[in-house]
Amino acid sequence: MKNNLTDLNDHLFMQLERLNDEGLSNENLQKEIDRSKAITKVSESIVSNATLQLEAVKLKAEHIGLKEIDLPKLSVFEQKQ
Repeated sequence: MKNNLTDLNDHLFMQLERLNDEGLSNENLQKEIDRSKAITKVSESIVSNATLQLEAVKLKAEHIGLKEIDLPKLSVFEQKQ
């Protein structure tokens, strides 16, 4: 499984579209709201982890320097296949 921040963004917008479906019954709308809450919690953890990784790279660059080869690839910039 290969996921990246672009995929996360896509999932968030898909969930937003599901919430915006005016044809949902009250029961199904509540299910989507519950799903959205779960997706939000997981998304926040993913973004927090990515932020921590970025801060670690910045700290390393500031204090000991980085060679080009040391820089992590940010999957948000990778092209989808």
